[in-house]
Order: sequence, then structure tokens, then C-alpha cells
Amino acid sequence: MGRYLEAKCRLCRREKMKLFLKGIRCATEKCSFGKRPTPPGTHTRMSSKSSYYCLQLREKQKVKRMYGMLEGQFKRFFKVASKSRGVTGRTLIQLLERRLDNVIYRAIFASSRSQARQFVCHGFAFIGEKRVDIPSYVIKGGDVIEIRANENIKALIRENIKIDSKERSVSSWIEADTENLKIKILRMPERDDLAAPVNEQLIVELYSK
Repeated sequence: MGRYLEAKCRLCRREKMKLFLKGIRCATEKCSFGKRPTPPGTHTRMSSKSSYYCLQLREKQKVKRMYGMLEGQFKRFFKVASKSRGVTGRTLIQLLERRLDNVIYRAIFASSRSQARQFVCHGFAFIGEKRVDIPSYVIKGGDVIEIRANENIKALIRENIKIDSKERSVSSWIEADTENLKIKILRMPERDDLAAPVNEQLIVELYSK
């Protein structure tokens, strides 16, 4: 199970937008992107017109990094979306949003997707009576996710809810029970539910070459 271990703020700078990879810190004055928004590297100040391929690549990289995935993981999700019925781009977005770690993040139980990933990997997430410790597990409509952990972890989650609720809200396609730390899936997520602008068609065109 691979994951990115380098400096996360460099990813935001490279994509020229905040990806909120470090939780609430990204909304404060400590955010590195706010201090230095230019892409990393020695020739980043040189202006050049981006090719269409570059736009496609950057969109794919942005979405991949937003959800904390490596290339192989992201490509597998795309293959599943391309083989499913319906519009590939729309299905891809739904699959990414329905990842278990993302659902916990969207419910504001975690300050970032990486923290949500830790909760899952440590076995705190249950769907029904089944423990699920795979962050990429794709939830289904009607599923109820419950966080079962010790009091220290529960206190951390409630602190996340208290602080993060000032900056973002629970996604409309899920229902969060902050008292019992349960999440219910009300419907499938749609493109309009995304907090960051995403042009999924560019990703489809890139992988379709």
C-alpha cells in the first residue's frame, strides 16, 4: 500500500491551488501556499503557454493528489469507471468520493484525508458490524459507517468537528451523527458536491489516448 511521503505543501504549489492536504492548517496564515504560491523549481517564473496535453496532465495530477492516491491506484479507479455503465467522468468522481477515507473526511470527522486514512488503517471504521481497514474501500448507498475507538480518539474527532466546522460543512450526500460518530450515506455524490473545481473530462481524454 503506497503513499506519498514527501512535503505536501509542494503539491499545492505545483497545482497552483490549495488542496487542503494538511487539514485546518491550510486555512490559516501558516499555510505555505499562501506565503509562496509559485510552483517549486528553479524556472517556475518563466511564462509559457501550456499545451492541451499539459492541461490534461495537470488536471489528473491535481485530482490524484487531492485524494491522496498514487498513479497505480488512480489508474485502477479509472479502469473501473471506464468499464461501468454511464458517463466515465461522472462515475470516476463518484468512485473517488465514495472512498471510505474520503467519506470520513467529508463528514468532518478528520481534518484531512491522510488523518482519515489513519483512522481506517488502525481499524476504527465499521460498516455494520464489519471492521473495514482499507481506505480505498468504496461505500454503497445506505451504508452506515461507525467510528469505534478509545476515548482519546473520540475526543480528537470531536475536536476536529468543532474546529473544522468553522471552515467547511458536511457534504450534502451524507448524514453525520456527531454524537454517536456515525455516518449514513444518503445518496450517490455528484460533481456539484465537490469543494474544489474539477474538469473530469480532461482526465478521461488523457487516459483514452
